[in-house]
Amino acid sequence: ELWLAEFGGGSVQAGGSLRPSCISSGFHFDASNMGWYRQAPGHECVLDSILRSDGVSYYADSVKGRFTITLDNAKTTVYLQMNTVNRQDNAVFFCAAGPTVAALKRFSELNAWGRGTQVSVSS
Repeated sequence: ELWLAEFGGGSVQAGGSLRPSCISSGFHFDASNMGWYRQAPGHECVLDSILRSDGVSYYADSVKGRFTITLDNAKTTVYLQMNTVNRQDNAVFFCAAGPTVAALKRFSELNAWGRGTQVSVSS
């Protein structure tokens, strides 16, 4: 079955770090473009980061310099290293796989997406 599942969220103090994981199964992972998104309470889904199938990464301005997206092809897992978190990062973070970068940016024609993992930032 084709699925993605996020783990590693939780409570973290402002200024701290967290490293959620996105585990996948059932598709050609190494040929996929992967994205991390967030959805804060009462807000729409926002794209944070993309890791292209060729290894090139993209970051939204709000997370650039703080977050890093990486992958482990052998484990079919994508990570989001979150450093210097702030209250704006309080959200459900979820991942998605798409055939193109454009699909991820539009959140359209995606291959799969997960249910997300909650990140709660305290201060």
